[in-house]
Amino acid sequence: MNPQQQHAAWLTRRQFFAKSSLGIGAAALGSLLDRDLKAATPDFPVSHYAPKAKRVIYLLQNGAPPHLDTFDYKPGMEAMRGKELPPSFLEGKRFSTMTSGQAKKLVLPPMTGFKQYGQSGAWVGDFLPHTAKIVDELCFIKSMHTTSVNHAPAITFFLTGGEQPGRPSMGAWATYGLGCDTQQLPAFVVMTSRDKEATCGQIFYDHYWGSGFLPSKFQGVRFRGGGDPVLYLSNPDGMSREVRRGMLDHLAELNQRHHADFADPEIATRIAQYEMSYQMQASVPELTDFSQESPETLAMYGPDVMRQGSFAYNCLMARRLIERGVRFVQCFHAGWDHHRNITTQFEIQCRDTDAPSAALVMDLKRRGLLEDTLVIWGGEFGRTPFLQGDIADVKNWGRDHHPYAFTMWMAGGGVKPGIQYGETDEFGFNVVKDPVHVHDFQATVLHLLGIDHEKLLYRFQGRQFRLTDVHGHVVHDILA
Repeated sequence: MNPQQQHAAWLTRRQFFAKSSLGIGAAALGSLLDRDLKAATPDFPVSHYAPKAKRVIYLLQNGAPPHLDTFDYKPGMEAMRGKELPPSFLEGKRFSTMTSGQAKKLVLPPMTGFKQYGQSGAWVGDFLPHTAKIVDELCFIKSMHTTSVNHAPAITFFLTGGEQPGRPSMGAWATYGLGCDTQQLPAFVVMTSRDKEATCGQIFYDHYWGSGFLPSKFQGVRFRGGGDPVLYLSNPDGMSREVRRGMLDHLAELNQRHHADFADPEIATRIAQYEMSYQMQASVPELTDFSQESPETLAMYGPDVMRQGSFAYNCLMARRLIERGVRFVQCFHAGWDHHRNITTQFEIQCRDTDAPSAALVMDLKRRGLLEDTLVIWGGEFGRTPFLQGDIADVKNWGRDHHPYAFTMWMAGGGVKPGIQYGETDEFGFNVVKDPVHVHDFQATVLHLLGIDHEKLLYRFQGRQFRLTDVHGHVVHDILA
């Protein structure tokens, strides 16, 4: 096949219409371009009302922190230690396969002591002393609930509004609606870390920060935990920055011609990505240079702050990223999946994440950034009030997945500080007051960014999609 025939064979239906100049081709071209351009290029920013948050830092604790051992204190559970949970709590409930067939569901009280802190009187577990110091800056939501009992679908639901991969992530929706305040860095950046003991087998799937059916320029850019944060950012040996600039200009010209022929939004994405890479060659080295940070600041984030790829390092990077105009930063930390090691790994996990999370909030506040930066901390579900395992085998104690009630906290960005919203029952099993569904949480985050969750839409396969799917309500009671 000669090149001309091969090119014709590769034409897609859309490209065929775009190349046609008469009859149905012209009509289809007008229809397709009008639809695609409206969908892919909204008027930035989409502002339905005045935003209280300009940017978001989401500290997602992959594996699910146990709410009963961190923030949802239930002192009455001690009297029930080792006794079976009343059957009424278990009727109609499902759990993971690890305890679904377990004959007895024995009550396991909190693994640590609790104390009250601050003017708000919030209860915090003893393994989180740094978070305890900032409770008056936090809004605890103790009535979260979700639908999935497994990690990947539950995280996907939190971040995309659906349990199946394929929909845009929250960061993609935010940058699609609001655009970016910087040309030197991506609008949406993702960083991942995990416990040094590697006890958690959870995987960081790309769709957690993907753009789904939105143009791919809205997907998150993952910064690596070692070496260059982004692969292939450096020029090859023998290529100067000036030569790279000239090469990109010529490549952009070729891509622009191709875009004029086919009107494919992914070609525009490719042009933007090449240009972003060029800009990041200058911005990333400065971003990752912590030498100008004060010793006091570094000490706040803890001893791991200089170890690239640690949660502490990523928290400090998150602050530096939003200072430079990044819209949405997502920091994942895995290691909370305590099925058989809660008596040992839970304390380690708290130690690794407690100081950095608290330091980020206080660092933002003292720099005047917390007021319009929304910080979110939480996992994909909670963990059971009953024991997973044999009560005689203390070293292998654990808690199973629990979607029916759990706790998250938020700070800054227009939420009320020093409050606790919602309640659970005496075992932290079910929500008994002011339930907050995942879609309610998503609607509230978008609201704080100035977006009506019912109006930020994208038409795909004949349907108008949104982050909150077909329901969700803003939780107005937590708004400042």
